[in-house]
Amino acid sequence: MRADSNPLLILPVENQVRELDSKLLFGCFAVEKGFEVLIGSRPYVNFAMTKLRPGIFVAKSMRRRSALMLKIIQNLGHRIVAWDEESLVRFQSAEYNQWRFSNETFAPIEHLFAWGKDDARMFREYEGLGRTAVHITGNPRMDLLRPEFRTIFEKEVSEIKEKFGSFVLINTNFSFVNSYVSDLNLLIGGNRGAASVVSRTGEGMSNEFARGMFVHQERIADSFVSLISKIGSEKRGIKFILRPHPSENHSFWQEMVSEFPNIEMIHRGNVVPWILASTCLLHNGCTTAVEAAVLGKPAITYQTVQSESYDYHLPNGLSLVAKCELEAIELIEKLVQASSHHNSSVNKGLLQEHLSASEGLFASERILQILASEIDLSHRHSSFSRLKRAPAYLMGAARTALKKINSLRKGHRNSKAYHDHRFPRVTSIQLQEKVAKLDKTLGRFASVKINQFSENLFIMKRDK
Repeated sequence: MRADSNPLLILPVENQVRELDSKLLFGCFAVEKGFEVLIGSRPYVNFAMTKLRPGIFVAKSMRRRSALMLKIIQNLGHRIVAWDEESLVRFQSAEYNQWRFSNETFAPIEHLFAWGKDDARMFREYEGLGRTAVHITGNPRMDLLRPEFRTIFEKEVSEIKEKFGSFVLINTNFSFVNSYVSDLNLLIGGNRGAASVVSRTGEGMSNEFARGMFVHQERIADSFVSLISKIGSEKRGIKFILRPHPSENHSFWQEMVSEFPNIEMIHRGNVVPWILASTCLLHNGCTTAVEAAVLGKPAITYQTVQSESYDYHLPNGLSLVAKCELEAIELIEKLVQASSHHNSSVNKGLLQEHLSASEGLFASERILQILASEIDLSHRHSSFSRLKRAPAYLMGAARTALKKINSLRKGHRNSKAYHDHRFPRVTSIQLQEKVAKLDKTLGRFASVKINQFSENLFIMKRDK
């Protein structure tokens, strides 16, 4: 690394509506700390790795399938740290670790930043953790939910309310059974029967567990279809906005709700202003319910079927429970009638066990303090070898070429259509406008400037 250059921080974004705003905030704090930040679409970040000077790469998960890319990144001379975007909301089964983690993936990760005490405990108990240091810092996604940042959403909340009035937000989380790419459903070929095969989505799960999870999610999805049809037909006086998971096939829901004038399927932007603009949330196992709890909005979990092994207990535990259509409709009507007079009552102890940095230093600041004190970028990592760099460069270039070929294949998991579904086109001007809102709130980011680096990638740095 050049002696006169700022350390480089690399922030890949997989699902734009879920991660971009919080990683942009993290990037602002990083620039304030003296970093230069590369932020953008995760596949395009991976494409660019062979062209970047050594920096700190922030991984977003420890899936087995990421092991090869992380090894390439490490051998190119980059340092690797991580936080898990999805470990906050997880099912309670021994199968979880073998599905989400692998020894090979943890090996190159030096530091891991946990959402809270529960998250940290899970990682520390994982037998393949190795030398990875686990820190309880909180997650930048929760920074945006703190009172300090509520004002940045005011204009959008006002616009949503003006356009849609009072509405109930419905969030779905059925990518296991309704994936945008059919081959990424948990089971492919023969559905739930013996002829079905566990897809790459379920790599690490046993066949028995994957089939059980598929059937459980399918039953929940079917119950939502039935309930949505009922409220669409019988509750025309209540407005509903349906927001599917970023990885779901949205056309399924679009077609389903098209016959109901009181239900619209909308999936754009960060979910926070939609939560704030709504009267309540209807879901089953969605991270959105955790966000709603932090924001003080009531949530209903619709659970016609329940499972100790397959359910996502944190978001459901922070919600009012409806076990049948009648209970769901009664709760919806009660919350709609109460509207702004309703005080959301959540399990504060449960929140505190799972989320850190709700006050004091932001999670972003806590993470950056550790990076600054624990990683010296003026020296290579002890495992770095110039002999490894050349093969890593060739492997990275070959991987990029293959991914770009696959991006032209219709229906492929690497297709351009699926990429654009999860990471719609965004400009440096739009990102700069977001930074301006963050600066207006904290008064700390006026010097942060964003420029296009390449397709779907941007550089954040201090304007000198």
